[in-house]
Amino acid sequence: MARKVKTVSHITVGEFFERHGESLKLSPINSTDGFVRKIIEPSVNRPGLALAGFLMHFAYLRIQVLGNSEVDYLNELDEATRRERMHNLFLENLPCLVVSREATVHQDVIDVADEHGVCIFRTPLSTMRFINSATFHLERDFAPTTTAHGCMLEFRGVGVLIKGKSGSGKSETAIGLVERGGALIADDHVKIRNVNGELTAYTDDFSRGFIEMRGIGIINVTNIYGLGSIRPDASLDLIVNLRPYTDLNQVDRLGITRETEDVLGKEVPCVDIPVAPGRDTARLVAVTALELQLRRMGYDMAAEFNNRLTEKLAGNSTHFGNTTNY
Repeated sequence: MARKVKTVSHITVGEFFERHGESLKLSPINSTDGFVRKIIEPSVNRPGLALAGFLMHFAYLRIQVLGNSEVDYLNELDEATRRERMHNLFLENLPCLVVSREATVHQDVIDVADEHGVCIFRTPLSTMRFINSATFHLERDFAPTTTAHGCMLEFRGVGVLIKGKSGSGKSETAIGLVERGGALIADDHVKIRNVNGELTAYTDDFSRGFIEMRGIGIINVTNIYGLGSIRPDASLDLIVNLRPYTDLNQVDRLGITRETEDVLGKEVPCVDIPVAPGRDTARLVAVTALELQLRRMGYDMAAEFNNRLTEKLAGNSTHFGNTTNY
């Protein structure tokens, strides 16, 4: 199924600070004119060799971090050399500079940064902790995303996206799963991102926990079922299509082969479930999710049944072959 995919070519330093400044404990120590600069690569770099004057292969498109080693090295330089090294560094048009462990940098470093319009941040985090956390945030910011119309839930460790035509019972099925211990991720507008091959479904903060029930209206799932009934996100492991019961003959009955759907370049197991009055659709989806869990653990119920049937037929064939005709 074709989907509109959103890709990110860059984010600005200001956007990065607005989104993650609090969690990374960042505070600017010079002019914020550099907030308009672009971060092109979702990674972080320590410019040790660049500070020493070797700029070949310098990863200037990334956020630059000064740890204890880099700060101590700069402290050993005389002011003229230090200004020259920082000037050459900033000529590479890097996004911004982060000083970890709240280390103190010389005023001449700040002055050169202001001359080139580069923002310097300070954080109390250790160098490696900042690098790991910042990389995690950047990978999510740069991850390709798409959207889907349906209800997204997490049930017994399986992320399930329920799709279907308007009025097919998606919301009712979702509530049925919540009553069985599931957690609602999103209703109607589901966002999906691919981070290093892992699909994650989520929704906008303002709509989290709300679901539309035809004939009732908008309800807050948390108020009715408690905090355990919602989650901010979940992996996308299974897609369930609710189809009219008239399509029954078009639905796989044995489940030996499982259809998949391409989502952001990854194949996701996909199951069609016919909907009809009197059918407990939520229960059917729950069983489908648990069956997927068993497959993950290496046990395939449909394959086992097929093997038993094959062995039975083979045994009967051998028996019949040895029968003497009188």
